[in-house]
Amino acid sequence: MNKKFISIIAFTALAFILISATVDLDNLFNYEDQDIPDYIAKDNTSTNPIDDKIATLGRVLFYDKNLSSNNTIACASCHIQEHAFSDLAVQSIGLDGGFTGRHSMRLINARFADETHFFWDERANTLEAQTTQPIQDHIEMGYSGTNGDPDINDLIIELEALNYYQQLFTFAYGDVEISEEKMQLALAQFVRSIQSFDSRYDQGREQVANGNLPFPNYTTEENQGKNIFLAPPNNGGAGCAGCHRPPEFDIDPAALNNGIIGVAGDPTGIDLTNTRSPSLRDLVKPNGTLNGPLMHDGSLTSLLDVVNHYDQIPNDPTNTNLDPRLLGPGGQPLNLNLSEDEKQALIAFLETLSGNDVYTNEKWSNPFEEDGSIEIIGGDLGINEIDGSPQIMIAPNPATKYIEISAVGNFHISIFNYLGQLVLQSDMTNNTTIDISSFSLVLYIVQFEDVSTAKIYTKKIIKE
Repeated sequence: MNKKFISIIAFTALAFILISATVDLDNLFNYEDQDIPDYIAKDNTSTNPIDDKIATLGRVLFYDKNLSSNNTIACASCHIQEHAFSDLAVQSIGLDGGFTGRHSMRLINARFADETHFFWDERANTLEAQTTQPIQDHIEMGYSGTNGDPDINDLIIELEALNYYQQLFTFAYGDVEISEEKMQLALAQFVRSIQSFDSRYDQGREQVANGNLPFPNYTTEENQGKNIFLAPPNNGGAGCAGCHRPPEFDIDPAALNNGIIGVAGDPTGIDLTNTRSPSLRDLVKPNGTLNGPLMHDGSLTSLLDVVNHYDQIPNDPTNTNLDPRLLGPGGQPLNLNLSEDEKQALIAFLETLSGNDVYTNEKWSNPFEEDGSIEIIGGDLGINEIDGSPQIMIAPNPATKYIEISAVGNFHISIFNYLGQLVLQSDMTNNTTIDISSFSLVLYIVQFEDVSTAKIYTKKIIKE
């Protein structure tokens, strides 16, 4: 990796110093280089790798009620840290007392999954696309552009008037411009940074060669429950791992409906479109209480309810989208006939998937005071390095095919992707046009080396 363009930012990786309503840009939390167990293989960050600066911006956006049209609702209003970024309510409350259409999904380990579509019905093709849909929902956050609502462009104008976003967007991206795509990238990075790998499952998995072996830190009941989870129905198990795949416990992208077809808040409604689920990690808090009701309609209120549901899948001819793995002999809905002891063992195992750190770590906490105020401190080094020469301008940004660069002086230009790989070099005097049509959809760093002074300046561009 070429070291010239790397921003030198000092941060304390282990010191979580509580600074109320303050974001310290000289001491960033570690979002981009967190410890991940060796046995975790899935990672969907390829087109938007986590950067401490951008994830810090994402944290502020996630908790900011100014992203709703009446300044009362934030993303975090429905995705609450102490509940594994879910909600205890079946339906979260939006603007003016309205309710979300489905239960708020837990946001644990969204990065570590093969399923990249989001929402219960997978209507968002990426996490990035998902992040601004609630903002543009008439009921949830109100910038829909319909029913008399302002639209996303009105929101951008509102954010541009806030001093802390002028500083944060410059710090993260190299210029003050705010766009929906930059918001999406930052919010998605913050959400992907939310990880939980300090559970009893992880402690046990680290001590064995593979996840099928008994875990030495488990009770006999918990190891029995793990075996039931892993083994297929025709071999004494429940077949849970077929759809909820360990060790990430993410949903198989090919999964269809799980037999729950109700509609939250509508006892007569039917919805067959729900085929996604969050990771099974952190279904419960460390004390064993649920992080909110379960399933898209919040219809199940205990782990025993969940186990009973899969033990006897409802035989409902209305459900034409039932996952075939939930069918038994003769194409009939599965009947596992688990004993009460087996059910309790399976529950005991599921409870071992919960960690501790994610509920209290300040890096994922609310940076605002109760009155909505926030203070941004530091960042001089980062801002000066990113935008050290006000005479350098890049447009458009984001860009699709070409970027126009204007600068006073002679510069050697190097463009790096976020893996630190050099993708293009060029020399320029005053103005130049660069073709980026072959670039992937991702962030890039443009490094400018002043030929006369050897000083280095950097800016970030987005390829869309």
